Amino acid sequence: MRTQVGYAGGTTQDPTYHNLGDHSETIQVEYDPSRVSYAGLLDVFWSSHYPARPSYSRQYASAVFYHDEEQKRLALETKEREADKLGGQVYTDIVPAGAFYPAEAYHQKYRLRLTPALMDEFSRMYPADDDFVGSTAAARVNGYLGGHGTLETLQAELDDLGLSPEGRQKLLDMVAARSH
Repeated sequence: MRTQVGYAGGTTQDPTYHNLGDHSETIQVEYDPSRVSYAGLLDVFWSSHYPARPSYSRQYASAVFYHDEEQKRLALETKEREADKLGGQVYTDIVPAGAFYPAEAYHQKYRLRLTPALMDEFSRMYPADDDFVGSTAAARVNGYLGGHGTLETLQAELDDLGLSPEGRQKLLDMVAARSH
């Protein structure tokens, strides 16, 4: 439903990009379990990076943060599955979720911010950064711009994104170009 980039896993109070302390850069995912399961989110996580390479810094450490024992169990199971597939060690930490600190506004919805025509529309829809960051539509468009989601899925939800006819066409063209 919504995503937000930020910092977690450390003890430094109120970290920032330039004063990260012992935190790692991460993403917070708010999801609807009637539409996607936690296990499904873990599948996306494991398929979107190479866990057999240790991170070169705490800032970029690979981690799954869990909120309860069931999430912990699923995360550990899928980590073991990945290790079996790779035939080696997986360098992804499975750790309890602690405090999450949102990153600075200019880090949020990064792909969307790199697309001025669409970003202009979202700036008009959500003049306040908090509203923009919390927008499900902005999260969905950012995901499509980042290469996640199919043209068919986009076409099915295009009416719900709040874009002008020109914005809709631009997004469709960009996703279609990526599909070929």
